[in-house]
Amino acid sequence: MKQFVLFPFSLYKDNKYWVPPIINDEIASFDKTKNPVFEQANASFFVARKNNKIVGRVAAIINTYEVNQQNIKKMRFGWFDVIDDIEVSKALINKVKEIALANNLEYIEGPIGFNNLDKTGVLIDGFDTIGTMITWYNHPYYKTHLEALGFVKEKEYLENRFLFDDINIDKYVKASKIIQKRYQVKPLNFTATKDIMPYVDEMFEVFSKTYNKLSTYVPISDAQIEFFKKKYISFINPEYIKFVVDKDNKIIAFAIIMPSFSEALQKVKGKLFPFGIFHLLKARKKSQNVTFYLIGVDPEYQNKGVTALIFEAFYRTLEDKNIKYCIRTPELEENTAIHKLWSHFNPETHKRRRTYRLDL
Repeated sequence: MKQFVLFPFSLYKDNKYWVPPIINDEIASFDKTKNPVFEQANASFFVARKNNKIVGRVAAIINTYEVNQQNIKKMRFGWFDVIDDIEVSKALINKVKEIALANNLEYIEGPIGFNNLDKTGVLIDGFDTIGTMITWYNHPYYKTHLEALGFVKEKEYLENRFLFDDINIDKYVKASKIIQKRYQVKPLNFTATKDIMPYVDEMFEVFSKTYNKLSTYVPISDAQIEFFKKKYISFINPEYIKFVVDKDNKIIAFAIIMPSFSEALQKVKGKLFPFGIFHLLKARKKSQNVTFYLIGVDPEYQNKGVTALIFEAFYRTLEDKNIKYCIRTPELEENTAIHKLWSHFNPETHKRRRTYRLDL
C-alpha cells in the first residue's frame, strides 16, 4: 500500500502544480480497520510494473449502497496514475473491468472516490495552476488514454476562483439585514472547535438535503461523519466554519472554507514529522488563498438569499488576513444553482475536470 501511495511522488517529481498528500494519512484512508467508508464500499488496489518498476496504479471501487440500494450498477475507479504508455493504462483498466463484470455491473466511471467527500475527475484544462489538497492533479495525456480505451465523457466539473478584492460587501450587508429580519434567521460564528462539534451531525443533514438530488449523490453514514469530525473539523480554523440558524436554533445553511495548504504540502513532501507540521500550521494562519470546501442550504431556504449572511460573515473574518484568491472546489457543470450563487463574484474558471464512462 505504501508503494501504491508513493508512486505519484516519482511521477510528479519536481512538478510545481502537483500537491502531494500526507503519506501516512493516505495509507490510513485505505485501511479497512480505520476508514468507515468500507462499511459501504469494497476496493481493490493495483499497481502496474514494467521492467520491475512501478509505472501505474488504480483503485477499483464498488460502493455497495449505490449498487444495492440506489440500483446504480456502477463500477468506480480512482487514484488513477500512469506513465505516458497506453498499454499501462489498458492493463490497469482491464483489472477494473474484470471486477465489474464479475459483479454484474453495467458500466465503469472514474476517476472518482468512494463518495461525494472524495476527490473526483481527470483534469482536462488548467494544468499550469497549482492544485488543491482536495483535488487530483494529472498529466494532459490521461484524457487521451481514457478516450483511446473507449471511455466517453460522463460528468464535467468546473473549478472557479475569484479575487477577494472583487467582493462587493455593501450589497451583502444590506441583504443580510433584510433576510435576518424577514425569516428570523441569524449567523453563527465560532472561535473554538469544541463549540462547533455539537452542530456537525446537523450540518450533514443539511448537506444531504442540499445535494441528494444530484446524480452523483451517495449518502454519508454516521460512522463516516464521525471520521470526518476527527480528521478535518479539529484542524480547520474554527472561524472558517459558518452556520445560519432559524428561530429555533436549527441549522438551515452552512459553509466551510480552508486556508490553502497547497504550497505548504509541497514543502512537506508527504511527511508531517519532524518539521512538516510547522509548514501546515504556518499556512493555517498565513495563507493568502482560501478554498471554499463545502456549502449547503436547506431546500426550504434556497433562493431566499440566506447565503448573504454567510458571505458577510466570511468577509468579516477574512478582511484583515490579506487574502488574494477565494478558490472553489469542483462543481458539476450541470449544477446551475451553485453557479448562479457565485455569479456575483466575477468568477474565473481556471480548471476543468471530467469523469469518464465505459459501458460494459
